[in-house]
This record gives sequence, C-alpha cells and structure tokens, in this order.
Amino acid sequence: MPNFSLQDQVFFDAAAQFQTPFHLYCEKNIRETARRLAAAFHGVPDFREYFAVKALPTPGVLRILKDEGCGVDCASLTELMLADSCGFTGKDIMFSANAVPPEEFALARKLGAYINLDDITHVEILRQNGGIPEEICMRFNPGGTFRIGNTIMGDPGDAKYGMTREQLTEALVSMKNDGVKRFGLHSFLSSNTTDPTYYPALAKLLFETGKELMEETGIPLSFINLSGGIGIPYLPDAPVADIDAIGAGVSAMYDEVFTQNGISGVAIKTELGRYMTGPNGWLVTHVTNEKNIHKHYIGLDASACDLMRPAMYGAYHHITIPGKEHLPHDQQVDVTGSLCENNDKFAIDRMLPQLDIGDLLVIHDTGAHGLSMGYNYNGKLRCKEVLYHEDGFFEMIRRAETPRDYFNTLDVDPAWTQLEEKYSI
Repeated sequence: MPNFSLQDQVFFDAAAQFQTPFHLYCEKNIRETARRLAAAFHGVPDFREYFAVKALPTPGVLRILKDEGCGVDCASLTELMLADSCGFTGKDIMFSANAVPPEEFALARKLGAYINLDDITHVEILRQNGGIPEEICMRFNPGGTFRIGNTIMGDPGDAKYGMTREQLTEALVSMKNDGVKRFGLHSFLSSNTTDPTYYPALAKLLFETGKELMEETGIPLSFINLSGGIGIPYLPDAPVADIDAIGAGVSAMYDEVFTQNGISGVAIKTELGRYMTGPNGWLVTHVTNEKNIHKHYIGLDASACDLMRPAMYGAYHHITIPGKEHLPHDQQVDVTGSLCENNDKFAIDRMLPQLDIGDLLVIHDTGAHGLSMGYNYNGKLRCKEVLYHEDGFFEMIRRAETPRDYFNTLDVDPAWTQLEEKYSI
C-alpha cells in the first residue's frame, strides 16, 4: 500500500516557497497508486483505468497518469478539450455524460473517444451529431437498491444516471441498424466504498447483463466499465480498500461468468478518481484568526471555495498541525474560512493542539473533488496547485486566480487596466 503521508518538513518547505493557501500533490504516491491498481487487475484481460477528470482536472497530474498508462473519463466539452490538450487521443478517452448539449457528442466523435450513452434518447442525438460509431457503450441503471447480502450499497432507483434493462436492448437493437459491431456496458451503483465485495458484485451484474445482451442482439460485448466507487479512508482509523482482494474478486467473477461459458476477450475498464488521487493531495493553509464567543473558532486563509466537501456534505477531512502533532489535542475548535456563510467550516468541534496565529495547518485527502469543485462566492479566487516531484522539487502546476481573471468575465466600467492601476494590484 502506498504511504500517503508526508513528513512535516515537506509542508514547511512548500509553504516557504509558495504563499498559502494551496493544494499540494505527491507525484510518487500518484504513480504508486496507478501501478498498484494495474497490478491488482492483472488477472483480467486488457485492463485499463480511465481517470475521472472531474476529480482533479489539472494537466500536471493528468500527464503523470497518462505516463502510467491511464486514459481519462470526461463528462463535458471542456474536459474533452483538456484531455485533447494533454495528449489523450481516440480510445484514450471515455465520454460519459448526461443531459449534455448535442455539440459535446459531436466533439467526442471528432476526437474518436468511446461514447458512453446515459439515456436512450441520446441514440438519436448521437445520430445527428457525429453519427453512431461501430463500438458504443451504454450506461445501465438496474433500479431499486443495490444490495450485497443485507448491506445496501447504493440506491440506483433514485439516481438520474443510466438506462433501464429494457432500454439497453432497445437501444442496442436500434443502433445495430447504424452499423454497431461491438458494445460496452457501464454502471455506477455506489460511491466511496472500501468494501472489497462491491466491485466483484457489480462486475457479476454487468457480466451477466452483457452476456444476456449478446445473446439477445447478436452483437459482441467488447468491454465492461466498472466505473468508479472505490473509496478512501477519510477518517484516520477507517479501513483502506484492499485493491488486491478487489481485483482478485473481479477476476473470479470473470472466470465464472465468461471464461467458463466460452466467452473471452472482454476488456475491463475502470473510471476511478478519488481512489487514484484523493489521499495524494493536501490543502496547505495558515491560521489567520482566532475568535472566542459561544464557541472557539480558528480562521484560515482558505475557505470552502478551495475545498467545499465539508460545507456541502458535512464530509470529514483530517487536519494536522505540522510541528505540533506531539502536543495534547485538548482544544475543541471549529475550523473556518472567511465566507459569509455559516457552513464555511472545515471541521466542527474538532480536538486539535493549541493553535497560534501564523501556524501552518494541513487538511488531508484533498487530491480529489477539492479544487475541482471550487467556486467564486464572495468574489473569492481559487488557490494554486503545487506538485511535489519524486526528486523533492516543488512545481506550481496551476497558478492562483487573480482579480484580473475574475473581472475578465464581467462587463465593468472603467476597464480592468484602470481598475488595476486604481487598486495597485
């Protein structure tokens, strides 16, 4: 298992070179994670990870994953453009989107990407915008609840994604007339789970459904896309996903459903995001304020604009104070940003050591759905991203936004150049 922790000195060195706040990513850990995933799935044919771009749409990281043999999963026009600009071509790209404008299908077809259709109405939209390719993928929503034993893993019946079982057959039969010669099948039924039985159970469902569709339509099944869903332990004592056991479980299901029935050559794909980069990123920030009223508040130079998961979901992110972790964690505090929103809190009633203005503070597991979910509420500007290379070199791979970036999208008078001079920015 990759060691996701970094020494305190790394954070101090990075903060000495770059003004906080910033997200810091570890190249070594990202590469080790990609290699461990590939090794875990060595027992299935033609395995490939398609990194979910939405998790961390930063070229400096996407190029590392490309170097490790990964493709990318895109869900919008700009993500397709980003993938193309980073050198991903053709079948390096999976386009999995829902309720998208027609021109997005057209660009995906122009790039030669796999098209993963989310709805049966997309068949006609695709016909009119790039045409139906010889190899198509479809997203399956089985409805109801997805259970493993007595455990509910997800509620696909309440999800907006995918087609019903009947619609899969209807769509595939319809596209056969357009010259479809091969198809893939995709489904996403659970989020952020470390349960090693999830992927094998999902695999069995998709393997059996794909086998049925082959028999019904006479079209060969070319691949199964297990999507994402493998999670990470945000809590320090939470279980880590056993990726070797997960890979072995999928391989056993492949043998049971496919190999033993004379079916071969069905490739396996995944679209992991959080698992790949989540534990390999940290939000590095400073304590800027301390307030004691009815509660004890610690204010940071970061806000929910830099990491919105705690504010949006009440999600837990572990917090450490470099240089003070040996001290008693005897201070109960709310850790906040400066937004005019009471939910702008990274932690509530968290026990931390004594904090002083200027202390460095590190928020863990921000390598996925961190800055990518950033926004400009209160006119806040998104922070920078820094890559910690294997040789110990720090590189800024995304600069922080500036007031110029913010005002460039606005119709203001006087012009920005005059504002820049007025405010000495």
